[in-house]
Amino acid sequence: MGKEIIQEHLQARQYKEIRKLLETMYPVDVALMLEELNIKEMILTFRLLGKEEAAETFSHMNSDDREHLINALTDSELEEVMDEMYIDDAVDVLEEMPANVVDRLLMVVTDERLRGQINVLLQYPEDSAGSIMNVEYIGLRKDMTVADAIMKIRQVGLNKETIYTCYVTEKRKLIGSVDVKDLLTSSENKSIEEIMETNLLYANTHDDKEEVANRINKYGLVAIPIVDNEMCMVGIVTVDDAMIVLQEAATEDMSRMAGVAPNEYSYFSTSVFHHAKNRSPWLLFLMLSATVTGLILAHYEAAMATMPNLITFIPMLMGTGGNCGSQSSTLIIRGLALNEIEFKNIFRVVFKEVRIAILVSLFLAVINGIRIYLMYGQDLMLAVAIGITMVAVICLAKVVGSTLPLIAYKFGLDPALMAAPLITTLLDTSTILVYFSIVTVIFHNRL
Repeated sequence: MGKEIIQEHLQARQYKEIRKLLETMYPVDVALMLEELNIKEMILTFRLLGKEEAAETFSHMNSDDREHLINALTDSELEEVMDEMYIDDAVDVLEEMPANVVDRLLMVVTDERLRGQINVLLQYPEDSAGSIMNVEYIGLRKDMTVADAIMKIRQVGLNKETIYTCYVTEKRKLIGSVDVKDLLTSSENKSIEEIMETNLLYANTHDDKEEVANRINKYGLVAIPIVDNEMCMVGIVTVDDAMIVLQEAATEDMSRMAGVAPNEYSYFSTSVFHHAKNRSPWLLFLMLSATVTGLILAHYEAAMATMPNLITFIPMLMGTGGNCGSQSSTLIIRGLALNEIEFKNIFRVVFKEVRIAILVSLFLAVINGIRIYLMYGQDLMLAVAIGITMVAVICLAKVVGSTLPLIAYKFGLDPALMAAPLITTLLDTSTILVYFSIVTVIFHNRL
């Protein structure tokens, strides 16, 4: 609805009405609406935003639209946007831009101190806590009074991303933290040392950003302090940045579980060629892997010729095995992501999955056995053979599906790699081997 109204006002050149409408919208909603406009409309509408709103909207936009804006805006307009943005948001923007665009953005930053801070953050590894931290936090001294601390928050808090937790440092070393709630409910004459919390949760600049985000989520923190190797405080990671990291990690895991190369851009922003390139390698690998199954089937061609009805059970057994393996792998991958499961739990996991497999397989085998007995001329031996195969396949699938993600995790690989496509392909081959091995033993007289 906002898009149509904006377009109507633009055509009528009713810019005051557009400003009024934009003032009632959240920056994230403005960013989504701008994506729906053509480039000319987007640039004109963006220029009608206030300074703060423009900076926050800019941080929520996709990289393509940002680049269009950067090319269209003047140096003074870009300078205003960069000055109003929080440093961590500015770094996120710069990391997604081509080198020539980064050079221009850094050039318009006239504040040498700000430019230096941005350059420092850009040097941290992409997956580190340092790359997503914000150096703008409220630092206090332990000898300050509560009144002094409140006065400092009033003076500098406007330019900080969060003021709910303040950090106490001594010679730049982190020694404590104080919540604003404690400041507001304590006597003004009390010292910060008396009310500060010294049992601190913190992270190092080179810690993995996903682990830091999980720590924030686990302990319900608004922000977590980031220190260097000498315990000197250098910044904070806030909960909003942690949410973005966890969202990106979940998206990456979903892509890998579906056999697609991870992609940081949205579905519609990614070209057809890029989508095809991301999907083709896994499909090629899985296709070639599936040829092994074909070779095994060819090996048992004589058996299938003697008992043609054996072929009819292959899709059911392969499908059941693949589904069981996918169930287990999905639950284990989720457990690893939430730190509920570790590699040292592998034997507990296998023991539990085997017990689950026995219950599930016996239930399915009995139901399926009755069906086969009634549908295939009361052939009890055939029902027994398929039932035994069902139990063996499900037990194998549960073990493979639960252990492969743990093994991948142990060797530093993403457990999501061991998800549905790969496990299904492995189990298809295993199912055929198990099936014909059992059938050969049971029906050796007929075959």
